[in-house]
Amino acid sequence: MNAEKFVEIIQKVVVSGAENSVKSNLDEPPGRKPLQQLVDMSNWYNQLNEKDKAVVGQIIKESVRTAIFGFFCVLDGVRAIENENKGELKLYYVNKDIQELLNDPDKEFLHDLFNTVD
Repeated sequence: MNAEKFVEIIQKVVVSGAENSVKSNLDEPPGRKPLQQLVDMSNWYNQLNEKDKAVVGQIIKESVRTAIFGFFCVLDGVRAIENENKGELKLYYVNKDIQELLNDPDKEFLHDLFNTVD
């Protein structure tokens, strides 16, 4: 696996999964006794017209993408998580004899790759 493949997988599994989960929870909160906050959000959402629901869907999508982009910025070392004595994060994919550095600072950044994936 390389960085490009990793970002594609994150897009499919994490981003799309989070968007679908939030939308599903708004449509119908899960569980026998869902949290009241989720019930309240669902009641509000289900009273919206289709155009407004589509706007909420876009807000969900933008929120998830912004969070993942920020996380990739942290992994890439371009968004600080420490004030001093800064270390570095290294993300490796390891499979048997293969070890691939996914956030290699000498290659394209994960957050830049993420911006090219829909």
